[in-house]
Amino acid sequence: MKTLHVLALLSLSVFVVSCGIGHDRNRSEMLVSVADQKMLLSQRGQPVKVYPVSTSKFGLGDVPKSKCTPLGTMKVARKFGDGAVPGTVYKSRKPTGEILKPDAPGRDPIVTRILWLRGTEEQNRNAFDRYIYIHGTPEERTIGSATSYGCIRMKSHDVIDLYNRVGINASVTVVTQPLSQTEAGRLYDQAIQTQQAAATAQ
Repeated sequence: MKTLHVLALLSLSVFVVSCGIGHDRNRSEMLVSVADQKMLLSQRGQPVKVYPVSTSKFGLGDVPKSKCTPLGTMKVARKFGDGAVPGTVYKSRKPTGEILKPDAPGRDPIVTRILWLRGTEEQNRNAFDRYIYIHGTPEERTIGSATSYGCIRMKSHDVIDLYNRVGINASVTVVTQPLSQTEAGRLYDQAIQTQQAAATAQ
């Protein structure tokens, strides 16, 4: 009986640990500026990094089949692509076996990594059912301009970096204003200025 009790406890501990794998432990917050076409990643309340991105060329909104990027706060619901080679092509979130180089001519599939978003507000409640992702694109030359079909696109090396930093339930907020007009953006600018001043002093 004692042995069975120990085994039950071990099974429970494995279950608890496995359920926690992939969940965000760094209080990650991604702030996407449509004006700047940039994403600011903050963790534990501190700005970490800025990435160039691409939001929708069809504008902003959450109407089904609109191909627009939804505004407001969403959460990372699911992640796909652990360990996949950069440029891995996905169809229905499954790798096809094809690998594309950046700016491969005539091709515009989802590549490298996928972070599937779920809305948390009325203005983005359709995001999950609309398959709104943060994902890699082979059309890296277009990053920095609004050229997507609703998702938030990134360069392959950037989406891998982001994917490795954030987990399930990390927040993603899309805003219209420049990062410089947000509190997180101002904190990031201050941190950069402090680093530059320190480098100059050396």
